[in-house]
Parts: sequence; C-alpha cells; structure tokens
Amino acid sequence: MPTEDALARARAAELDLVEVAAQADPPVCRIMDYGKFRYEEAQRVKESRKKTIQITTKEVKFRPKIGKGDFDTKVRHMLEFLEEGHKVKVSLQFRGREMAHPELGKKVLDEVLEQLGPIARVDTEPRLDGRSMTMVLSPDKKAAANAKKPTSTATSSNSTKSA
Repeated sequence: MPTEDALARARAAELDLVEVAAQADPPVCRIMDYGKFRYEEAQRVKESRKKTIQITTKEVKFRPKIGKGDFDTKVRHMLEFLEEGHKVKVSLQFRGREMAHPELGKKVLDEVLEQLGPIARVDTEPRLDGRSMTMVLSPDKKAAANAKKPTSTATSSNSTKSA
C-alpha cells in the first residue's frame, strides 16, 4: 500500500503509522497507538526488573584465635546471608606472629565450610594475600533445596515418635 494511503487510514482512525520492519522489502508498517505501545513496553521492562535479584557480596572477618561463641555467631550470620542469596567473602586477618602459622587460618576456614555444609559452594578457594586469607562462598540452591526436603520429613517423624 502506498505511504500516503496508509497515513490517510491512520489519521482516519486517529492512530499512528509506525514502521515495524524497515529492513524488509517493502518496509512493514502498522497502524497503532504509539503512546500506548511505549507505555506497555515500559511496564514490561519495569516488571522484568522487579523479578531480578540483586546479588551483593557480604564480608565476614575472622581471626585465627577466634572463640567458639564468636565463631558460631559469625557462621550463623553467614548462613543467613547465603539463604538470602548473597555471596559471602570470608576474610581471616593475621597479626604479628600469627603470620608464621597460616595453617591455623586454613583450619578456621575449613571449619566454616564444615558448618555451612551443603548450603555453600566455594567460588574462590582460600588463598593468602599479604596478612589476610580470603575465600568466597556463594549459595548452592540445588543442594540447599535437597537438604531441606529430608530434614522436614525427619522432624515430622520425630515429633510423632515423641508424642
């Protein structure tokens, strides 16, 4: 259809003539309300942005001679961060003569991994950078989902035995 005829039809319907495919031969146009189209497109983009999850990196700092209570509290915080979907950077700070025993730091990081169990996946292996040893953990959703299923059935069966 000639461009003039298409424009006349669009004006008669009080709509816009919008070029859909300029590369096609002949170019493809459509009669539509362009303002409404732009609004709906913006709403689709806004809706898709809502569904995205912002993943941030949380940092938890340890020392090689950390006490049991402090250790448990920090691991509990890390567990919460991982369940929320955040990555966790575990930093272990060495001071003075502690630098002579990096194996103590490695032992603390191994205990952290043991405590977090299947929920955490190691992104960056522990490595010594100057006076600190760092490791990055991320949530392992598949393993966490598998770990939750058996525990929920085990707790319900235990409650029936004790009753």
